[in-house]
Amino acid sequence: MMEDGQDAENGMGSYQEKPRTFPALRTKSTAPFFLRFIYNMDKRVYYLLTAFSLVAMFYVGVRTSSIIVFVFAVCTLSIFFATYLSSWVLAKDEGPPEMVQISDAIRDGAEGFFRTQYGAITNMAVVLAFGILGIYLFRRSTPQQEAAGIDKATSAFITVLSFLLGALCSGIAGYVGMWVSVRANVRVSSAARRSAREALLIAVRAGGFSALIVVGMTVLGVAVLYAVFYVYLNVDSPTGMKATELPLLLVGYGFGASFVALFAQLGGGIYTKAADVGADLVGKVEQGIPEDDPRNPAVIADLVGDNVGDCAARGADLFESIAAEIISAMILGGTMVKRCKLEDASGFILFPLVVHSFDLVVSAIGILSIKNAREVGTKYMEDPMAVLQRGYSVAVVLAVITFGASTRWLLYTEQAPTAWFHFALCGLVGIITAYLFVWISQYYTDYKYEPVRLVALASSTGHGTNIIAGVGLGLESTAMPVLVISVAIVSAYWLGRTSGLVDSKGAPVGGLFGTAIATMGMLSTAAYVLTMDMFGPIADNAGGIVEMSQQPESVRDITDVLDAVGNTTKATTKGFAIGSAALASFLLFSAYMDEVSSFTQISFTEVDIAIPEVFVGGLLGAMLIFVFSAWSCAAVGKTAQEVVNEVRRQFAERPGIMTYQDKPDYGRCVSIVAKASLREMIKPGALAVISPIIVGVVFRIVGVYTEQPLLGAKAVAGMLMFATVSGILMALFLNTAGGAWDNAKKFIESGALGGKGSEAHKAAVTGDTVGDPFKDTAGPSLHVLIKMLSTITLVMAPLFLES
Repeated sequence: MMEDGQDAENGMGSYQEKPRTFPALRTKSTAPFFLRFIYNMDKRVYYLLTAFSLVAMFYVGVRTSSIIVFVFAVCTLSIFFATYLSSWVLAKDEGPPEMVQISDAIRDGAEGFFRTQYGAITNMAVVLAFGILGIYLFRRSTPQQEAAGIDKATSAFITVLSFLLGALCSGIAGYVGMWVSVRANVRVSSAARRSAREALLIAVRAGGFSALIVVGMTVLGVAVLYAVFYVYLNVDSPTGMKATELPLLLVGYGFGASFVALFAQLGGGIYTKAADVGADLVGKVEQGIPEDDPRNPAVIADLVGDNVGDCAARGADLFESIAAEIISAMILGGTMVKRCKLEDASGFILFPLVVHSFDLVVSAIGILSIKNAREVGTKYMEDPMAVLQRGYSVAVVLAVITFGASTRWLLYTEQAPTAWFHFALCGLVGIITAYLFVWISQYYTDYKYEPVRLVALASSTGHGTNIIAGVGLGLESTAMPVLVISVAIVSAYWLGRTSGLVDSKGAPVGGLFGTAIATMGMLSTAAYVLTMDMFGPIADNAGGIVEMSQQPESVRDITDVLDAVGNTTKATTKGFAIGSAALASFLLFSAYMDEVSSFTQISFTEVDIAIPEVFVGGLLGAMLIFVFSAWSCAAVGKTAQEVVNEVRRQFAERPGIMTYQDKPDYGRCVSIVAKASLREMIKPGALAVISPIIVGVVFRIVGVYTEQPLLGAKAVAGMLMFATVSGILMALFLNTAGGAWDNAKKFIESGALGGKGSEAHKAAVTGDTVGDPFKDTAGPSLHVLIKMLSTITLVMAPLFLES
């Protein structure tokens, strides 16, 4: 990091002479090792290795299933299309030198933090991998695995390999999200000098690149792992295991993805909000300078945080969501096939991979449909939110069509000829649920609607009334999403139950698989939703670059509109993520019960909370949600205090900063936030990982002495149930309240209720400050947490059972 006085040594001149010169924060190459290796590789070798990998992948696919070949083909094409989008974005100019200097400082800070953060996560993942290996070497195997000749060592190494691959791919997903955002932001800023439409298109296509890579890599990773294990273990051969048992070997992949996503979201969320809070409290409130003003020492750290907290973390988050949903649905599909004794299991097991392959196609079309945004002159255009929603509507309509075609192709069976139609309706339920979640989140967080305007109005009477109004709105906002989720789960369950699929005793068995199909429906446009999410931080960064490089007001007007829409898209996609997490957690919970039944050969289909130990497990799960949220918010507060003290110190010791005679030390604030966020993410993350293991092991021991063989598994099931329910409600409250506070401030800054600098604006800044750790640290981390609790119990289930 640059120290005071280094500017002169570097020949950069004084801040008064060059007010738009910003420091380079990079001290060494920050790209991951494998990327540096690829960059330095001869192109011919690169193309040869790529061709060899594709041939090997399709060879394994051909030996597995024609469905897998289709998935490989679509994922490969989507990656090529994403490459085209990135080339289109990177071909745009970066603007004048002052913009480039700011962008380089943001990129250096983001990539440096990413390298350090993921280095720490890698060390923890390796330690945990050895722990999983030890557990699986001494655990029991399922009777099906023993019959197929899969010993404990093979099962252990397969699970560890899956875990590490999931962690690696999740890390790559996070890096991709950050890589594009730190390169697109300056291009959006530059485009805003010419055209609002061009700025919008660049932000959308940059987000689309990241989204398609993340979703494509998720599907491809699961598909490759499934195909390799299928061939290696001789699945469905006379001496091999059955395909219905194979998905259980993939649970490590989902856990690896969840593990990395949790720490990425925690660390990135603490970083971005601590910097944001510190910059706002001193800059806006105490010094009265605008947001993203170049005189604020914390402004570079704030802009870096948008990339590591919103882009990198969200990429890892969605990767984990889709991976967990695919694997749990595959497990439930395999279980249903066994109970119904269907001849061909491949369609029911591989259906989730096909759905998300079509997701890549329909989302790509939705992204391309945005090119026709109408524009009047260079400054004004139609509402960007309406443009994004039009693209989403295109993707949703196509998703309905492709989902129906997929169910007819893969889920038709002569045993129940109309079952496919019932499952298509389940998918439609999920798609409608996703659409409603996006709309509800927008209603509660967009200042075009009454709820946010009421929070803004409450700001006119003081800081306290602003806080009360925001808390009240957040609490109220839990009602509609919960009603929608409840209707979706019950509807999908009964549509599946009445599909006509029955077991050997004639009992209907399609209910749980129906809910799995609904979850797939909800995530069937996930790539487009992630595109809208990535749009937010890119637009936010673009606005910061415009402000710091002191561009004309007309340019800032364009980026302000995009930034306000980005705040809404981030809030709506977080609502979408919570809804998908709720449905996915229900699936993972069912998959956990199926796994326990497979290991013990004892039916485990319900959890009785009247059993004291199970109820206590549930209480501990609910407590975990509150303590985790408290520690996450406290981590932001503690780190923000360090930033506030540093910014105050610089303003006090360098009074020339306010008159542009002295230059702030941006690097110092970046360093403080980076170190503190890495330190503070450990405690809540460790709590989330260790808690279910301790509960399961302790109650397993109690079960041994009380002659209750499944007590450990039941207590963990209770913990999952209560943690999921309380986690969904808490995440909805935190995300919506935070988003509403943020946009109430934006509404006032647009000129309402006195505008910038008014008493109402100061109260709104306080509300936004309180809401920052809610919506960008604790809230997003919670929906990762509830899925990680489910995936960790899937992997650690043998530890909760008697030997």
